[in-house]
Amino acid sequence: MSLRRIVDLLRTGQPDESVTIQGWVRTKRELKEFAFVEVNDGSSMAGLQVVLNQDLPDYAEMVKMLNTGASIEVTGVLVPSPGKGQRIELQANTVKVYGEADPETYPLQKKRHSFEFLRTIGHLRSRTNTLGAVFRVRNACATAIHNFFQERGFLWVHTPVITASDCEGAGELFTVTTLDLKKVPLTGEKAIDFSQDFFGKPAYLTVSGQLEAEIMAMAFTNVYTFGPTFRAENSNTSRHLAEFWMVEPEMAFCDLEGNMDLAEAFLKYVFSYVLKHCPEDMEFFNQRIDNSVLATADNIINNEFARISYTEAISLLEKTDRTFEFPVSWGLDLQSEHERYLAEEHFKKPVIVTDYPAQIKAFYMRMNDDGKTVRAMDILAPKIGEIVGGSQREERLDALERRIDELGMPKEELWWYLDLRRFGTVPHAGFGLGFERLVQFMTGMTNIRDVIPFPRAPLSADF
Repeated sequence: MSLRRIVDLLRTGQPDESVTIQGWVRTKRELKEFAFVEVNDGSSMAGLQVVLNQDLPDYAEMVKMLNTGASIEVTGVLVPSPGKGQRIELQANTVKVYGEADPETYPLQKKRHSFEFLRTIGHLRSRTNTLGAVFRVRNACATAIHNFFQERGFLWVHTPVITASDCEGAGELFTVTTLDLKKVPLTGEKAIDFSQDFFGKPAYLTVSGQLEAEIMAMAFTNVYTFGPTFRAENSNTSRHLAEFWMVEPEMAFCDLEGNMDLAEAFLKYVFSYVLKHCPEDMEFFNQRIDNSVLATADNIINNEFARISYTEAISLLEKTDRTFEFPVSWGLDLQSEHERYLAEEHFKKPVIVTDYPAQIKAFYMRMNDDGKTVRAMDILAPKIGEIVGGSQREERLDALERRIDELGMPKEELWWYLDLRRFGTVPHAGFGLGFERLVQFMTGMTNIRDVIPFPRAPLSADF
């Protein structure tokens, strides 16, 4: 007997095929002489209807066990379904119950639950329609990301989770230590003596794999990272996670123009892939979560992104009649409300903003000839604001050293980064994309904790 995934049967299964399915009971409906059970195995939004006739062995006792949440295996024959909205159903010959679910205590009895409630039962929430759709889309996004870069000859590199550098300079890092916290060794200045720690120096969970990706790009030309990153920002908003995934390509012999071209092509590719491979899930989000999900995807795929400088963006914002909560002035960073105005109301499509003031950007970005701005770029998208951030990197040793000195950074700790400029330096560029923000943007989900299987946030680290 052929074990089949339900998604394949719903798409290509034919009457008179003998098949076996395995999954979990979603619903049960009993009539006088038979019962209907919907079974879902997680492969699709829809389940497969199973028809149980009274002539099955131990029919009455078995049906009592087939409550919502029970795990079962069914072998039978596919038949045309007279029911509305379903092409086929499975006429059961044998049913095996692997695990029961007590209807008095199983928490997913209702059709709909609040996302707040579902976060309290994170071990079960993936069985719901919405979270199931989220994680199928997330899987498709990840597949598309790898396909995009692999088709273009990029090397996937695994950058370290434990690092001694703070790439972003924000200081919001988780410290990694084996020191006894009940008896922390101190130096003569009463500071923590990290020389006695595992690495002999302070070590942290990484906030970005970019700097290490630059190392690899100097050997393999085009590389990308795709892995977990961490930020110890004590924030409980719907936009923040303590553990999140980042996609970070890095390209040698590449300037800002090439960086923008790749980032735009990347977003178009991922959205197109997900629409093709998860059509039912995306339609579900459009109907149940945000009725602009499909229009947003179309806007990404079928529009050429606008491109303006930061200076031009500030000028546009200053001229509008719109009143913003945060001030608009050259030299200040763009806030989410400014970014969304530009993408949603002014351009009505994604816009790439370039050449930001050096004072609000990271040390590694290439200085422009004006001495005031750097070759940075952010992609702003309708409904979410910044979705991609990147830059051409500073490849000139003297300029990079000057910038590090201006910021008072410890040059000796970046000796290896400076070495990349001493030995075979080249123009290079890259960008970063927060994976969960992409999934959130694509699905219309309003809380970022609902697009990652196991969210990590302040006071939240179950499992």
